[in-house]
Amino acid sequence: LCVVIKNNFFDFLESRGFVHESTVKDSIGILLPEEICKGYIGFDCTSDSLHVGSLLPLMILRNFQKFGHKPIILIGGGTTLIGDPSGKDETRKILTKDEIDSNKKKLKKIFEKFVSFDTKLSNCAIIVDNYDWLMQLKFIPFLREVGSKFSVNKMINLESSKIRLEREQHLSFLEFNYSILQAYDFVELFNKFKCKIQFGGSDQWGNIISGIELAKKMINTTLYGVTTPLITTSTGQKMGKTANGAIWLSKDKLKITDFWQFWRNTSDSDVFKFLNLFTDLESKEIDNLRNSNQDINELKIILANEVTKICHSEKDSKNAEKEASILLTKGNIDLSAIENCEKKISINEKTIINKFSLKEALIKLELSSSNGESKRLISQGAVKLNEDVIINKEEIIRIDMFKIVSDENNKKFLIIYVGKKKYGIIELIG
Repeated sequence: LCVVIKNNFFDFLESRGFVHESTVKDSIGILLPEEICKGYIGFDCTSDSLHVGSLLPLMILRNFQKFGHKPIILIGGGTTLIGDPSGKDETRKILTKDEIDSNKKKLKKIFEKFVSFDTKLSNCAIIVDNYDWLMQLKFIPFLREVGSKFSVNKMINLESSKIRLEREQHLSFLEFNYSILQAYDFVELFNKFKCKIQFGGSDQWGNIISGIELAKKMINTTLYGVTTPLITTSTGQKMGKTANGAIWLSKDKLKITDFWQFWRNTSDSDVFKFLNLFTDLESKEIDNLRNSNQDINELKIILANEVTKICHSEKDSKNAEKEASILLTKGNIDLSAIENCEKKISINEKTIINKFSLKEALIKLELSSSNGESKRLISQGAVKLNEDVIINKEEIIRIDMFKIVSDENNKKFLIIYVGKKKYGIIELIG
């Protein structure tokens, strides 16, 4: 680690709200200066995508590289075979080696959105897999060399173990060893790359400290750790948890327009916090926006665009904004936006004749999850067909409701709105 972290990067993290706990701030001065610092975050391969709960550590790595340092992404090909008990009330599903390998490939595509792996850069990011060294370990030598450095008394008081034990929930011996392996990873990354700092979520603090203590005992080296806070919305809800499920970073698991809308729907009081944490905007630019008296809805669009641009692409961001603005503006419907809409179904005239209900349409468009919810939305006046509010819970879709948007191709569409921000399209064919 070098002086620039103390003078610039760490100050940046604190000013933007990234820091929950840290061993860095008071001790950074004792570190030997070097041109490029190395820091890492570990990601287990329990899924084929990450969700916005992982966005904060990803943004730390992104900014770490922007400040001239070298990010290391540790893929937990080995630790995923064990399962991290942190934040879980029960044992995670044990995945096969093939499932883990498949997940690893898909996760790498996500990492490429946040950091550069261009080998022409002196601080290019690298990906390493702890499977490469953990699977080489022999049980007895590992227990003697590494396990002997751990106190069971401390291990059962780690947050990941303590919660399970207090609730008398099952904690397997397999999971109990997870913190030892994560600690060993930190030492291994120092030995291989001189990596001195680990970043992680607040639930990883105990595991990070275990790695720092192990390095002291095994190789007489001081390592450092920084954790990020648990991000909650103004309502107290955990970030990324919605009624419709997780907000995934992969477009294969969540449509980009839905991702964009998630950020567009941010509550007023969270906008500037999220601009600081999840965008590339300079701090001065965010301060200028705060002092500009700009309409809060315009700021939410800026937030949605900036986050979508990082997690997907600038083109995807612009398309999502265009679709939302065109379809939600009265009397201004654009054919290209309709055709690119992801919440769209096609039906034929025979379906209409056989009585296709509005309730069913809402479910098929994923604007509602059940008949009961459809009825509630309709009775509350939250549903519109084109520009007409519908209050009849038994409303049937009719052919005369469809509009011709383009005279050239004679295509007919019906737009269904739910509230002010959600919509879907039915295309009439045949």
